[in-house]
Amino acid sequence: MKNILITGGAGFIGSSVALKLMDKGYNVTVLDNLSKQIHGEKPEASFLYNRIKDKVNYVKGDVSFRDDWEKALLDQDAVIHLAAETGTGQSMYEIEKYTKVNISGTAILLDILTNKETSVKKVIVASSRAIYGEGKYLCDEHGIVYPRERKEQDMLNKDFENKCPMCGKNVQLKATDEISQIHPSSIYGITKQVQEQMVFLSCKSINISAVAYRYQNVYGPGQSLKNPYTGILSIFSVNMLHDRPINIFEDGQESRDFVYIDDVVDATILGLEKKEADYQVFNVGSGKSTTVNRLAEILKLYYNSDSEIKINGNFRLGDIRHNFADISKIKRLLGFVPKYNFEQGIKLFTDWVKTENIDNNNLYQESLAEMRNKGLFK
Repeated sequence: MKNILITGGAGFIGSSVALKLMDKGYNVTVLDNLSKQIHGEKPEASFLYNRIKDKVNYVKGDVSFRDDWEKALLDQDAVIHLAAETGTGQSMYEIEKYTKVNISGTAILLDILTNKETSVKKVIVASSRAIYGEGKYLCDEHGIVYPRERKEQDMLNKDFENKCPMCGKNVQLKATDEISQIHPSSIYGITKQVQEQMVFLSCKSINISAVAYRYQNVYGPGQSLKNPYTGILSIFSVNMLHDRPINIFEDGQESRDFVYIDDVVDATILGLEKKEADYQVFNVGSGKSTTVNRLAEILKLYYNSDSEIKINGNFRLGDIRHNFADISKIKRLLGFVPKYNFEQGIKLFTDWVKTENIDNNNLYQESLAEMRNKGLFK
């Protein structure tokens, strides 16, 4: 396979994968609509777009339109399907947009592959940790459990911990593996679950290989600093560079698995090149859990910022408390091992951010106001 189509290939992950594939000698086509939410008011001037401009076969188009898919799919051997709407909170009130892009866009791809003659032999779809909801926990009394959404009244009372769904006691966080229960707590997570199922079912029926990657919190040089709906590192960075207060939700002990972009690129390409990946689902993460408090402390240090860090007890309905990936399966089957630990990756990220011209905008506060108006931010 030499001709690779990357949808969302002008985005953070997509452009990074495109550059690495070109270095390896692949011919890369990118289908991307240069969304203003990712690329800003002047998308053609964005860092992400310009890193691939004139290097790939670029098709400006939208995965929601069949004609754009058909143009981009011509003579392609594989599709890395990354294009998606990705804001967990935003998905709770932009429901039609998220289902149109993430589900209907994928449906158009699969309809073409099923009913038209193409040269596509493999489809890789970007899924998300969001499909797990709260993920995997251990209850002292009931063993492995999968907590449901946290209760609003508990969080209003500053009790943010997950509970056993059977006895109601606090539970202990465990690494979430690929056979863990799937119960997304956002519309975004639901769309990713549906994407996975559609791709595997359809591709297997027409003898096209399929791979799904459940990415954790991907970060690194090149990630959008303009999108207020995703990326806590970007949100904190923009505020710290302008010495604005950092408002941490809940109690700051909520945690995530932050995985560096170069490791995500390597994992994605392994799925393209290794037959062992066919018809498999993989977690892609660092396998480590980092609290939001720890993240804020490291960023403040690296930026030498005067920002005050405030733990305000606010919360967003639908947010998960913790999640980190069990990556033993991708290690075993594909030989993937993350090369960057959190401190190394954050240093590379912050060094890059310092070179960027950061707008002193208030987009993040505007996004919170939207959620508050919808009753989702407390």
